[in-house]
Amino acid sequence: MDHHFVGIPEVTGVPRVAVVIDVMRAFTTAAWAFSLGAERIVLASTQSEALDLKKSSPGWLALKDGPPAEGFDAVNSPALLAGHDLAGRTLVQKTTAGTVGALAVADSPLVLCASFVVAGPTARYLRTHACGPVTFVVTGEEGRADEDLACAEYIARRLADDDVEAAPYVHRARTSRAAADLGAGRRSGSHPDDIALCLEVDRFPFVMAARREAALTVLRPVRVPDPPSGAG
Repeated sequence: MDHHFVGIPEVTGVPRVAVVIDVMRAFTTAAWAFSLGAERIVLASTQSEALDLKKSSPGWLALKDGPPAEGFDAVNSPALLAGHDLAGRTLVQKTTAGTVGALAVADSPLVLCASFVVAGPTARYLRTHACGPVTFVVTGEEGRADEDLACAEYIARRLADDDVEAAPYVHRARTSRAAADLGAGRRSGSHPDDIALCLEVDRFPFVMAARREAALTVLRPVRVPDPPSGAG
């Protein structure tokens, strides 16, 4: 399957199929939110918009990058999210890179948001649902973040072979600048367990599909069947 990799500034036009990658940590955190029962995640363009959406929709929760802040219920950390009861809830998410990348391609016919925790399901879903070349949007560091590029390349390889060895790609992510910053505590609103949680390959059995719903861009989980026994 044809594919290419771009940073957010390089997104032009409307890709037919877009896979938006943010490993550390937006789309790892989003996957954990769905595993904790969240029904949907609304992607906000600014923190002000996130708070306005929460205010106008009783029961919604808001999440952001960085330290805790008034009005926000959670931070962009998979480990710190674990204590929240999200069953049936709507979460509004605003992050520095991941949500920006997803909104940049929100008009594409097929948009998936991904990280290592949903890499395999993402590749299998693309095999059966992609209707054209795949544009991987590498959100970190204007397309140069090695953890995101490694994940994108890993998913791309799995489009053809589901038995690709994950270790070299995970190693690149583990030794990336983002991982170093998290490990050194240079990113506020983080937890020491975030790195390990971001590097768990195929932790969850779903993809995260983003679609326009009225004026909103909404992320929802879509379960992907396991491959047949013995199949690649």
